[in-house]
Amino acid sequence: MTHALKPARLSPRDVLSVGAVGLRARRARVVLSALGIAIGIATMVAVVGLSESSRADLMSRLDRLGTNLLTAEAGDTPLGGPVELPRNAVAMVERIGPVLHATATAEVDARVRRSDVVPEERTSGVTTQAARTDLLATLGGEVARGTWLTPAGERLPTTVLGAVAADRLGVTRPGETIMMNDVRVAVVGILEPVELVPTLDRVALVGFPAAERYFGFDGRPTTVFERSTDASVEDVREVLARTVSPGNEAAVRVSRPSDALAARAAADKGLTALMLGLGAVALLVGGVGVANTMVISVLERRQEIGLRRSLGATRTAIRLQFLTESLLLSALGGVTGALLGAAATYGFARAQGWTAVVPPWSLAGGLAATLLIGVVAGLYPAIRAARLHPTVALNAT
Repeated sequence: MTHALKPARLSPRDVLSVGAVGLRARRARVVLSALGIAIGIATMVAVVGLSESSRADLMSRLDRLGTNLLTAEAGDTPLGGPVELPRNAVAMVERIGPVLHATATAEVDARVRRSDVVPEERTSGVTTQAARTDLLATLGGEVARGTWLTPAGERLPTTVLGAVAADRLGVTRPGETIMMNDVRVAVVGILEPVELVPTLDRVALVGFPAAERYFGFDGRPTTVFERSTDASVEDVREVLARTVSPGNEAAVRVSRPSDALAARAAADKGLTALMLGLGAVALLVGGVGVANTMVISVLERRQEIGLRRSLGATRTAIRLQFLTESLLLSALGGVTGALLGAAATYGFARAQGWTAVVPPWSLAGGLAATLLIGVVAGLYPAIRAARLHPTVALNAT
């Protein structure tokens, strides 16, 4: 009784061993080919990681600052003149049921100079605003150096400078003096950057009573700030304009400062998509490099292929060999790229003071992309190698 001969089957371990032979024999070429894949994967992982880290930091800042702050600013009348808010605008806003805090600032006609020897027209881009003593508590601002306006200090020629204003005027510590019109004013504090209202970073703040006494201020606010309960923000938003300026609400602009930070988070998503596209291009270039390496490998190893075929290796075994080699090459680049991308994310996030976030799906997606690239890049060379006739391959020079 005769038994039909069956081709030998390679175990998975043997397939990996045979596929790794070609990589070990051409290490320099392997490193360069894997580098293309690594750059593409590292770019994609880093872009996703940095975007998520930035967004997480932004969301934590939003949670800390709150999204329940609304501002009402005086606009222009239909004839083009400025709207004048009533002096008691803050008191009227405080009567809205859900409102927790309300305060205001006002533009003051006072030119700011570093000293009396500086010409009046050289204001360094710093303007003057009047502020209530409860402004920082409402906005969640902080004083970097010195103190905030006190009930006594708001009546005196004293000022608190925004972070940018202090830098432009060259004021580094409290106790120095600046000029507002012809009045010498003492600097009692310098603010930290006010994230929700960055316009305050470029102003010199004085008390309402001091502004009326020294600069001819009429006491009318130009911007009202209020905080309400989170659940009632939209309800308060609907009535805020007509409460601040009854009968002329159309000329009052109501906004929520946190919307700007949320819009920035949305813009980050668009930038992330663009950068991911660039990473995909780099990955595609890396895949072309792998395919080129595999084609050259087949051409250089035709005699090896012919010898294996003459010793009984099937076409399937040859295909598996070169496909495995391509997968290993891509996987080497993918793992390296994922590690580099994660390291770059952690390093940059730490430098920025963010909490590093590397989504697991970005690593898994990157590795899956490398395997796909490996299959696509190695499929044609593997099929070409399997089609070589043993006699022709052995006679190749």
